[in-house]
Amino acid sequence: MKPNFEHRESTMEGELSSVSSRPGVYVMKDANKKIIYVGKAQNLKKRLASYFTPSRGRSFALDIKTDVLLRKIAHFETIITSTEKEALILESNLIKRYRPRYNVFLKDDKRYPSLRLDVNNPYPSLTIVRKVVQDDALYFGPFSSSASVHKTLKVIHKTFKLRKCKTKHFKNRSRPCINHQMGMCLAPCCLDVEKRTYDNIIKEVVLFLKGRTPDLIKKIKKEMIAAAKRQDFERAALLRDKIFALEATLEKQVAVTGDFKDRDILGIARSYELSIITVLFIRGGFLLGTRHFSFPETMSTDGDMIGAFIRQFYEHAPYIPKEVLVPVAPEDSSLLSELLNRIKGEKVSIREPKRGEKKRLVNMSSQNARSHLKALKASIETDTRMLMRLQKRLKTDRIPWRIECIDVSSMAGKDTVAGIVVFEKGNPNPSLYRKYNIKTANPKDDYACMSEVLKRRYGKKEKSKPYPDILMVDGGKGQLNIAVSVILSLQLEKDFQVISIAKKDEKKGERQDKVYRAGQVNSIHFEGKGDVLLFLERIRDEAHRFAISFHRKRRTHRMMHSALDSIPGIGKKRKAALLKHFKSMKKIRAATLEELNAVPGINRKVAENVNRALSNPDARFQVSA
Repeated sequence: MKPNFEHRESTMEGELSSVSSRPGVYVMKDANKKIIYVGKAQNLKKRLASYFTPSRGRSFALDIKTDVLLRKIAHFETIITSTEKEALILESNLIKRYRPRYNVFLKDDKRYPSLRLDVNNPYPSLTIVRKVVQDDALYFGPFSSSASVHKTLKVIHKTFKLRKCKTKHFKNRSRPCINHQMGMCLAPCCLDVEKRTYDNIIKEVVLFLKGRTPDLIKKIKKEMIAAAKRQDFERAALLRDKIFALEATLEKQVAVTGDFKDRDILGIARSYELSIITVLFIRGGFLLGTRHFSFPETMSTDGDMIGAFIRQFYEHAPYIPKEVLVPVAPEDSSLLSELLNRIKGEKVSIREPKRGEKKRLVNMSSQNARSHLKALKASIETDTRMLMRLQKRLKTDRIPWRIECIDVSSMAGKDTVAGIVVFEKGNPNPSLYRKYNIKTANPKDDYACMSEVLKRRYGKKEKSKPYPDILMVDGGKGQLNIAVSVILSLQLEKDFQVISIAKKDEKKGERQDKVYRAGQVNSIHFEGKGDVLLFLERIRDEAHRFAISFHRKRRTHRMMHSALDSIPGIGKKRKAALLKHFKSMKKIRAATLEELNAVPGINRKVAENVNRALSNPDARFQVSA
């Protein structure tokens, strides 16, 4: 039965007639009363009316998409606020709380790396972090990838004599490491380094990371000339080499503006399937990096998208430039500027340039967005065609958009764990991965362990949803039969298909891995469909990697569990005090009762417990409480 859109439109018109013209927030819901979109407006009546009348400002493709999305709206509600600023805050809070499907929402599942410099430490060093917190440290980035941040750190370590050791090594080190011997570190961990000298290095590193390389080169040149005049030619030669290294780095950077200012340039590209926002980071006139953000479905206009992105992206950004250039100015540009002013502590401008060099930069960013959108669409089409071939090969009734794979990992039956990885639309989704500690099954029985995990994953009825289109188990027919028996017992055989993948037996002359499906004796033939088999092998390898990494973590935790942990009266502080005093477990075992009692924080009763437990392991449960 087709939905009655005429009745729907008349209902919406009736609701619109009672909407206020004051500022506020509107909440759109579907037929199940689920919030699917949240927006704000200076004039609620005018904004809501614009959704249900044709727009001439959008492309034909986007008109069709918007119409499809709007048909999903069954009802809307409005919340009136005193000012547009209050509406902005309320909209932001509602989006964070409900995460509506068609809003622009920056997910936290992938944190980009940044460099952290703890200026509160007298001799700070750079560390790579993926989360920026308000701790008075300096953060630089984010970088587009791990490779780019490691490359930058490598240049810094070669050019500046910044310490490389971690804080825990810094406290315990008794002699300089090889970096000092190579002339790459002043070794403040062991040697008496003047703080003023080290602070000068920190200032140079900060200039470099802020994109002020030209200013840094000028500063070092002055120092080099001064050293030469003092006839300190060794110092002058070192400074000369540093200049050469910085100039080589500068040559790889692209100069895009002549005013040498910091700014972020936003570009946008949209299609029926998804939207892209690209950010070009310009520091000191040089292009330092690019990042792309994709949004699959949204009912927002270009201006609304840019506004929502600015609000979320800069809320926790390590650095905000004084100018943000946008292709379309958001309706609430002044409010957004005020928000950024408060975060940065100084004036930040949001501008939509109409001509000149700044307009060229915005066009360049949008061109990058269009290029990334084209590549992303091509990749999605390739993945879709591959999944359709997989569907045909496995003879399933639907395209396998979601595939889950389980793998059990153990070593001689110890620390047995299992992991389930999830691939959606041909790509891994780590946020949906699951780890399982084996609770009831015999840890040495892989079949029993798999059965337990499958029941825990799929045996919770509605709470187990969404189900995969395909469940893949790592192993041969034995693992497949166990998985099928569990799925049959849960009456889920109609919800998804079960397959297994086993490694090829080269001794038997097998040329490829074998894939089995329920109800079929022989393995599925993939000759001529190499990419499909490679895809399944990729999923299997990812499940294997995930389970093994979890197993190693558990095993390491068990091995690091000290004999002291099981002794009554020994907590974290007393354990640390004993290890610090005696340096090793061997010396603690050999210590007398008086020596143990002499350790700060250890009283007579605890010393007796330690002495009795470690000198006679069989008596460890007979110690006094």
